[in-house]
Amino acid sequence: MKKILVTVILAMACFNLAAQDNLLQHYQAYYDQMRLQGDVQGVINALTHLNVLDPSTQRRDTLAYVYANNNQHMQALNTLGIELNPQDSDLAVQVKALSLKSLNQPKRSLEQFQLLFERQPNPYIAYEIADLKIQVGDSPGSMSEIEYGIANAQDEMQYAFYERQQPYQVPLKAAFVHLEGLALYNMNKNIEEAIAKFDEALALAPNFNLASLSKQALESRKGNAEEEGNNRE
Repeated sequence: MKKILVTVILAMACFNLAAQDNLLQHYQAYYDQMRLQGDVQGVINALTHLNVLDPSTQRRDTLAYVYANNNQHMQALNTLGIELNPQDSDLAVQVKALSLKSLNQPKRSLEQFQLLFERQPNPYIAYEIADLKIQVGDSPGSMSEIEYGIANAQDEMQYAFYERQQPYQVPLKAAFVHLEGLALYNMNKNIEEAIAKFDEALALAPNFNLASLSKQALESRKGNAEEEGNNRE
């Protein structure tokens, strides 16, 4: 009787393993087909099933990346978590940084970008760090990344902006110079110095709408201050 029971248990185990292997093959084929068709939701479904059947860090990180790339940032973070983890892969850190930024969590996003910069310093990551530092009120701290970016941004490097209905790109160096103007104004309230930086950015990128808006805002503030001064006299 015991021999029969052991045989039955082994048979069931083999059957379950075979069934799981068949499911893995099915969802791998499904994943490959969804990628071929460009079906993002299909890719997400396939990766979710694959990760449930055979969990792996690589699958999890890839799933989170697909979520983030599809602007499903909350789902991406639910997949990875939001904690700063030095053991995370570069892809996981990148997804956390971008998703937290998109969800208006600048302090948490800044931590992730700083970890990424420690691993692979480059001007694009430096820009994100400088921008986030300015957002959280650390303009003096942003200057090191701004100086690094201006020194290391290559001519072919571009950065995209989305404040207009039609997105546009400017040279990354121009984007850093604009940040420099913002940081300098935040630190010393010197309107002329900041406007000079915005003019420098516009010289590098005449289509730089955000720099133009920043310049207009400070010129308006300067005009209002002068008008108030004249009224007092």
